[in-house]
Amino acid sequence: MKLNIALLAGDGIGPEVIDQAVKVSNAVAKKFNHEIVWTSGLTGAAAIDAVGEPYPDLTHEICMAADAVLFGAIGHPRFDNDPKAKVRPEQGLLKMRKKLGLFANVRPTFTFPSLIDNSPLKRERIEGTDLIILRELTGGIYFGERGRKDDGDTAFDTCTYTREEVKRLAKLGFEMAMARGKKLCCVDKANVLETSRLWRETVQDMEKDFPEVTVSYEFVDAVAMRLVQWPNSYDVLITENLFGDILTDEASVISGSMGLMPSASIGVHTSLFEPIHGSYPQAAGKDIANPLATVLSAAMMFEDAFGLKEEAAAIRAVVNKSLTEGIVTEDLAGKEAKAYKTSEVGDWLAKNI
Repeated sequence: MKLNIALLAGDGIGPEVIDQAVKVSNAVAKKFNHEIVWTSGLTGAAAIDAVGEPYPDLTHEICMAADAVLFGAIGHPRFDNDPKAKVRPEQGLLKMRKKLGLFANVRPTFTFPSLIDNSPLKRERIEGTDLIILRELTGGIYFGERGRKDDGDTAFDTCTYTREEVKRLAKLGFEMAMARGKKLCCVDKANVLETSRLWRETVQDMEKDFPEVTVSYEFVDAVAMRLVQWPNSYDVLITENLFGDILTDEASVISGSMGLMPSASIGVHTSLFEPIHGSYPQAAGKDIANPLATVLSAAMMFEDAFGLKEEAAAIRAVVNKSLTEGIVTEDLAGKEAKAYKTSEVGDWLAKNI
C-alpha cells in the first residue's frame, strides 16, 4: 500500500520527535510491505521566519494532496512574550484547522501498567481509565467575533455555534461510543450559556438514532472535578472548543506524562495526527524530549487514516515494551535509572519493530 503523508515538524522539539516517528513508521512500512511518501512543509514560527506567515499556501497544498498529516508542535517564546505581535505561530494552527476542515479533535486518555505510579493521582483512582474526549475545533469562542472598545479598555470575544457544527461532532461521538463502551457524556454549561443549550438540545434530538448509547449531560465544572476523582467512569465525552481545550490538558496528566498521549484531528479534507504536548522550546536541540506521544500518534494515523490495525498494534506493542524495559527519556527514567536520548529511543523502537 502506498501512503502519502504530509510531514509538518513545526517548532521547538517538533522536528526531533517527528524524526523518531518517521523512523518507526518507516520500520513498520518495511515490515508490512508498504511504501511511504513523505512530503515536508513549514508551519508555525519556522514558517514565519521563512516566509512571514505561520501556515503558508504551499504547506496547505501539501496537506490537501496527502492522505494524512503527521504534525509535531508549534510555538516560540519570542511570540509568547510579545502581546503586540501581529503574526503568531498559533494563528497558523487555527488557519490550518479551518482550511482543512479539522472539526474534531480526538484525545484518548489511558494508563500504562508500568507507569501507573508516575501519575499524580492515586492508583486506585485511575486504574482502568480508557476514555476519549472529542473536542469541536472549528467553532466557538476561538473563531467568534472579537475586539476592543472604550479606547481599548473593554475587550470582547464571542462564542458562536450552529446546530450543524454540533451535529457533526456529536455524530462522531455517538459512533465512537457505539464501538466502545456505549456511554456518551455531553459536557456543557447549559445553566448559563445559550450555545451550551443549543449543544444539549441537539444531542438530545440525536439520542433516538443511537438507542444503545447511554447519554449523560454534565456541566463542565463538574466534569473538571470528576476527571480527577473517577476518570475511569467515563467512556466518550463530547464538548465545545474552549471547554475541550482545557479538559483535554487536565486529562493528559492522568497517564503520568504529557509526553505519552497522542491525538488526532478528523477533517473534511484530510486528518491530522499529533502529540498533545507543546513545542517545549527549553528542550529543543538537546535530544532529551520524549518522542512516545508522537510515535503513538503515528500509530493512530496507521489505524484511523489507513485502516491498518495490525501495523498500529505493532507500534503500540513496541512502545509498551520500551516502557517496561526502561528505554525512555529523562522525564520517565527517574533519578536512579539510565535516561536515553530522544534519538536513541527512536532507534530502539525502530529496531524492535
